[in-house]
Amino acid sequence: MKPEQPLTLGKSARGFTLIEVMIALLVFGLIATAASEVGSQYISSYERIRDKTLASWVADNRINEIRLEENLPGVSENSKDEDYGPFRWQVTTRVLATAEPKMRRVEVNVARYRGDLSKPYPVHTLSAFVGEK
Repeated sequence: MKPEQPLTLGKSARGFTLIEVMIALLVFGLIATAASEVGSQYISSYERIRDKTLASWVADNRINEIRLEENLPGVSENSKDEDYGPFRWQVTTRVLATAEPKMRRVEVNVARYRGDLSKPYPVHTLSAFVGEK
């Protein structure tokens, strides 16, 4: 029986050098950083669009509530909190007089509360004119 010979590594069977490994890690780190930045921007953009869409629906609903009222609204300003979708909103309605006595300008400002219900941040404003029927 022949004794087994130990394996010898020739010049063609060498591994990566430390420099090559460091460069590969640097490239991977740069790609991972860029990917996380793109993901973060995507999430921020999604949240902004979602909030803007929901706020526009809240404002639209408020304008339509005023249009469906029997009488022309008086000049006033009021604010109320409202739940819509998964969020809490502050809806501020301003009814302003116009040069035409049978018309009013209505401005609806919608702001969203953050999780801690501190001061809401403004998201959307909608203006419309309402007249007597």
